Amino acid sequence: MKVEALNSSATIFLIGFMACGKSTVGPVLAAKLDRLFIDLDLMIEGAAGCSIAELMAREGEERFRHVETQVLSEIAQSSGIVVAPGGGAITRAENRELMSRHGIMVWLDAPLELCWRRIQGDGTVRPLAPDVETARQRYQQRVPLYQQAMITISVNESQTPDEIAESIIERLQVVPHHHD
Repeated sequence: MKVEALNSSATIFLIGFMACGKSTVGPVLAAKLDRLFIDLDLMIEGAAGCSIAELMAREGEERFRHVETQVLSEIAQSSGIVVAPGGGAITRAENRELMSRHGIMVWLDAPLELCWRRIQGDGTVRPLAPDVETARQRYQQRVPLYQQAMITISVNESQTPDEIAESIIERLQVVPHHHD
């Protein structure tokens, strides 16, 4: 398959709700495109020297979002990478602006029920989704923001990360090139 047809230098930002598959699909997509994959949450943990749950507990969500924006704006300077920001990165206007200016936002649109099952099963501490109602409220608040993505990929339970990555590549080939 010819991958040169892609916006070869545009960074791909995988956005979507917690547990929609960003960290799973990201490395697979990056490998197929021969790009570097960056999990933003891991970068933030590196910068903060602790887990995101600890950072939030210690300094609050606002502080976490501030660090997230800093790390995102540094990463956005690189081109031709695949980045998975946390599910809530989209809630800050400056992050949305950074992502749309420096790359292509791809929304992994997984239904809340699927995300919630994965959240319950993956053992990751998610301070922003302590119960399904809180998760649902956040999901509903964020959907209109996720919808601003240039590409939407519907995600369901039966798809493998490989299939999702392939759908993204197919869609990227028809995205108009954008110039800075």
